[in-house]
Amino acid sequence: MSEVVTSADFQKKVLESDKPVLVDFFATWCGPCKRLGPTLDEVAKDVEGSAYVYKVDIDQSQDIAAKYRVSSVPTLILFKDGQPAKKTIGAQPKQALMQMFD
Repeated sequence: MSEVVTSADFQKKVLESDKPVLVDFFATWCGPCKRLGPTLDEVAKDVEGSAYVYKVDIDQSQDIAAKYRVSSVPTLILFKDGQPAKKTIGAQPKQALMQMFD
């Protein structure tokens, strides 16, 4: 299962990461978010060692969601060197998520 990061550790784990980080902005009440979970876990295994995959609960970390203008869930943002590099909204197939790292 992908690790959930919070406002307390987002800076260190995402913005200061030396590797690309795919962040899934989700909500516990979101059906598509729940269906995306197993796909994200597969992606996390496939990129292990070269990138990270984390989740941010928009209800628990509203400040982060607001900062990156997350208005729909799931929203996935790929961070490189601490900056948003790619963004997609909605549940995506594994192949589309893997292509975000290219």
